[in-house]
Amino acid sequence: MLGLFLYALFKKLNELIKYLFSSEIAVMENILVAGANGTTGKKIVNLLHTSQYFNPVAMVRKEDQKKQFEDKNIKTILADLEEDVSFTTENIDKIVFAAGSGGKKVKEIDQEGAKKLIDAGKKSGIRKFVMLSSMGADNPESSEELKDYLVAKQNADIYLRESNVPYTIVRPGSLTNNKGLGKIELSEKLNKSGEISRDDVAQTLVHSLHDTAVINETFEIIKGDTLIGQAIPS
Repeated sequence: MLGLFLYALFKKLNELIKYLFSSEIAVMENILVAGANGTTGKKIVNLLHTSQYFNPVAMVRKEDQKKQFEDKNIKTILADLEEDVSFTTENIDKIVFAAGSGGKKVKEIDQEGAKKLIDAGKKSGIRKFVMLSSMGADNPESSEELKDYLVAKQNADIYLRESNVPYTIVRPGSLTNNKGLGKIELSEKLNKSGEISRDDVAQTLVHSLHDTAVINETFEIIKGDTLIGQAIPS
């Protein structure tokens, strides 16, 4: 009797081991979100937190910014893009760069801060870097008012492309706080201006993290009629 019980127990344990190590089990990827305390950054973190594929790591600049994430059991890391960030990418699989200076320190944050994080990610062997850029970054001269910002974005984009780190660069039109529609218009070059909600930008960035999404491409997005998951090339 004891022998039959032990045999049944062993069989169940064997099945459990096979299940745990089967390819069907999704491995959660750790995603570092730079600019997690920003309006768009918070949306990205929340999307990642509810995902079955990703674990967000919220990168924040101030100690008092950590609590809002830690209350939701979201891991945080304290780092300033104007300082050393080489330690932030340990045990990180992919990065979303959604940080911004709000036009105050575009060279220090939007350009050099991005470069520092690209270097850190490259050194630690990250598998993808998703950059939140801006429409117009390919031609900063097109806007005198935003020229410095667009130059910084352009330089960061070029640095990422030349880094040999797998990347996706997303260039949205004017950002709004409207509710997301889950639909966009996407093209390598749209040749027109437009707006898009931060909700839909965040969704696009998160979709771009998937291994099935396009790698080493740059595209522009505005609000449109195509579902985000269908619009992003594979």
